[in-house]
Amino acid sequence: MSLIPLFVSSSRSKSFFSIKKKGASWVALFFQEKIAFFSSRLSTAIGGLTHLLSIIFFLFSFFSFSQDTIKRPKIGLVLSGGGAKGLAHVGVLKVLEQAGVKIDYIGGTSMGAVIGGLYASGYNAAQLDSIVSATNFDNLLIDYVPRSSKSFYEKRNDELYAFVLPFNKFRIGVPQSLSKGMFNYNLFNRLTLHARHVRDFNQLPTPFLCIATDIELGKEVILDHGVLAQALFASSALPSVFSPVILDGKLLVDGGVTNNYPIEEIKKLGADIIIGVDVQSGLRDKDQLQDATKILFQITNLEMIEKMKVNAKETDIYIKPDIKDIGVISFEKAKEIILRGEEAAFTVYEDINKLANATSPYQKPKLVLPADSLQIVNIDCTLLEHYSKPYIQGKLKFKPGSKISYKDLEKGINNLDATRNFGTITYSLEPNGSGDDLILNLIENPISTYLKFGLHYDGLYKSAVLANITNKNTFFKNDVASFDLIIGDNVRYNLDYYIDNGYNLSLGFNSQLNQFNKNVTREISRLSIDPSQNFININFLDLTHQLYFQSIFAQKFLIGAGLELKYLNINSETLTISNPVIDRSYYGSVFAYMKFDSFNSQYFPTKGWYLSSEIHNYLLSSDYTNKFNPYSIAKADAGIAIKIISKTVLKIQTEAGFSIGNKSVPYFDFVLGGYGFIPVNNFKPFYGYDFLSLAGDSYLKSSIAVDYEIFKKNHLNFSANYANIENNLFDTLDWISLPKYSGYALGYGLETIIGPIEVKYSWSPETSQGFTWFGIGFWF
Repeated sequence: MSLIPLFVSSSRSKSFFSIKKKGASWVALFFQEKIAFFSSRLSTAIGGLTHLLSIIFFLFSFFSFSQDTIKRPKIGLVLSGGGAKGLAHVGVLKVLEQAGVKIDYIGGTSMGAVIGGLYASGYNAAQLDSIVSATNFDNLLIDYVPRSSKSFYEKRNDELYAFVLPFNKFRIGVPQSLSKGMFNYNLFNRLTLHARHVRDFNQLPTPFLCIATDIELGKEVILDHGVLAQALFASSALPSVFSPVILDGKLLVDGGVTNNYPIEEIKKLGADIIIGVDVQSGLRDKDQLQDATKILFQITNLEMIEKMKVNAKETDIYIKPDIKDIGVISFEKAKEIILRGEEAAFTVYEDINKLANATSPYQKPKLVLPADSLQIVNIDCTLLEHYSKPYIQGKLKFKPGSKISYKDLEKGINNLDATRNFGTITYSLEPNGSGDDLILNLIENPISTYLKFGLHYDGLYKSAVLANITNKNTFFKNDVASFDLIIGDNVRYNLDYYIDNGYNLSLGFNSQLNQFNKNVTREISRLSIDPSQNFININFLDLTHQLYFQSIFAQKFLIGAGLELKYLNINSETLTISNPVIDRSYYGSVFAYMKFDSFNSQYFPTKGWYLSSEIHNYLLSSDYTNKFNPYSIAKADAGIAIKIISKTVLKIQTEAGFSIGNKSVPYFDFVLGGYGFIPVNNFKPFYGYDFLSLAGDSYLKSSIAVDYEIFKKNHLNFSANYANIENNLFDTLDWISLPKYSGYALGYGLETIIGPIEVKYSWSPETSQGFTWFGIGFWF
């Protein structure tokens, strides 16, 4: 019989544990076993000197054992998948650390892989708790891309359409999933930045593996090497919610489909004792199976639940948190779920405590994170058919040889994702001397055509339905062609063609038609009409074509210049003159502009600022009125949004404009009034006055708004604006006097899938009239 206990043998782990449950620690058990063995031998050795010498030799050998020779059993931790339920794993880890238990191996699936992988990489339970508290889980289930990462074209695209559908070979398709999961992938990369060079998960502070499913072959895949972030990403790719992950040529989805509890895999690593945490859903009764989603989950869970019954019996310490009433996407209950994990672990705390070294309990140190600094030596990218290297680097906004933060890298990846040009985006950082090579794996989106839809109502353009077709790579690399047809009270269109060359000069063409019928201030016409008639009813049509060049300046500002040809047709059937046509002219101009926009939302921003400036030089005209002379118009607009207290945002805006030279036509004057419409020419919103009420060739306007989010996506706001507007306002110092016009508004706004739904009541002390405005949907 061997004198060394077989604690490291898996065949002895169950018998060991059954003895352990009676109250002895593993060290005490060791000595009890040896003393019993010694007593047995002593009783048979009294009869002879040889036996006595053997016993003396045994005693010498026994007491000469060092503490290092006594090997404690290896402890493996198995964490199941379960979506948001898996946050209970953090609570269990807290209790294990409190008991002083050291985990030797970790295996997990889906959310169990995420929590287990981060813990294995070095984080302790308190840090994981902090990570959960700081994570915006609303963004986990959507393809959230920060607005600041989108180009001006992409901002407009995402803030215009309510529904987007793939369109291929004259067939309307459906998206592959709700989300590509890029928010998750960026999050995993950021959290594992300290382990970015580890390629063998056995080399992590705690050896680790996780499970994914090869959806093509229907087999489980053990992920124990490679890039840790990619492994976590693949293991947690819930089918239909997140897109499949391409890894090593395999198409992978959530490991819970094939193996939601990798107990055998952890035993094979060498674990003697298994602590298992099971957070997967049980079977629902018939009263709970009232919708298709729940029925689908029930069918998916059938096999996993049967497997779990067997696995539970093979688990030495089986922990089952009470989370039956928690949904797989109930991330808003994160604190409660973690607490339930703690409660479940405390129910078996006596057993857990016996696994700790009573004289020297293990204390897991806090992971010290390295400085957020990356030296990018090279940028290697897969060969692309439709997108050039300058385009990719232009979106990243950094070049080889740059020293950046991970936040800069994440912004660059988000910029690529915002284009919607790539179905898959993965990346890794490979060591290169004292820096890193950025390895980009981009797979172009096979769908290049999309149908998009929206709807809108405001007081100027009235009701409208928008249908759009967008096609990419129509004529050249990096190009986008888009056509909006707006049908409703006023038929309109917008045609865009844009070639995005990143850092290099980009080229674009735009053509749009805007028209409406409205009572407007009489100053817009400069006609001699009855002075008592403050407003006239006009039919306004504006057809504009622009050819422009633009580029990125200082990696932030969009600068551009171009040529414009505009056709105006303004007439009024209410005029008491023989000719109802006010203007019917073409105008040719050159223009230049600069823009910056870091607002995190167009309609309800909580942070950021923006700046827009433009100058138009009107050089020629067909001159229907015979009064045209070349002149220029300059304008600028700036604003900032600041969160002053929780859920309360202050937004301040200032804008101004003026004409340069001898103004010859009034049709490009600044006109204030109304709310909720897309500006055309120089028509600007202004609270307290009806649409298009105040006009002049120069103006100065300031506004302030306080927005309070009473509950999620529901806003109460109060706004005030002030302005001076007249002809030649800046020729004297009168523009710095107290504002001549003022207005106020009290409103309610709701964020919806079709855009904001708003109602505002507006008034001005200068008038006795109040206005109630309704707005529905994204502005177009």
